[in-house]
Amino acid sequence: MIKIEDLVVAYGGIEALKGISLDVPSGKIVTLVGANGAGKSTTLKSIVGLVKPKSGSITYEGKDLTKIKTESMVKNGIALVPEGRRVFGDLTVLENLKIGAYSRKDYRNLQEELEKVYSLFPRLKERTWQLAGTLSGGEQQMLAIGRALMSKPKLIMMDEPSLGLAPIIVKELFGIIKKINKEGMTVLLIEQNANAALKIADIGYIMETGRITMSGSGAELINNEDIKKAYLGESAAK
Repeated sequence: MIKIEDLVVAYGGIEALKGISLDVPSGKIVTLVGANGAGKSTTLKSIVGLVKPKSGSITYEGKDLTKIKTESMVKNGIALVPEGRRVFGDLTVLENLKIGAYSRKDYRNLQEELEKVYSLFPRLKERTWQLAGTLSGGEQQMLAIGRALMSKPKLIMMDEPSLGLAPIIVKELFGIIKKINKEGMTVLLIEQNANAALKIADIGYIMETGRITMSGSGAELINNEDIKKAYLGESAAK
């Protein structure tokens, strides 16, 4: 679905991405794991056109993604759940969800999509008329994912969805991500939480200082001793 080849991105002469290549096959969960500053978010920004590559290519369903404007990504079936949730705090849960469907023309099916989101996130249904800014961090993350789903994307990209959330909420969210994928949606997951991400990923890429240093199935990587020591902590390594 997405193919990145030899992608180089530079900020003021400093290369943030140093010729990375990766594939996001249709119907899979792909995760890009690495420490803060590894280049994960830059990769995501490159895909949606927020930063322009110095060289290399990004194709989506055979299209040159670097020639598609950021505001047209949703119309092409790509939705982004941004880091930090970025919900509209002064709007209600329902209003936030409806904003997610702004590019759609089939308004008659809007209620059907709302019910799908509510079935994934029952807490959002309970808080339909609550201002998004008064939700907990976990509920705001659910809302951000729900808002992205309202555009009926083919590919949903999530930037650090576990950031700042309690482990029990992270487990719940990642279970929902698996469910979304089982219903046919392709997922690209950017995460520092290697343990949670690799557990659900079909394919994983390990990123360090702008380079992809390792790749494989989620199961292979989570059982790799070097990965355990570097990303999963001493207890996991033991």
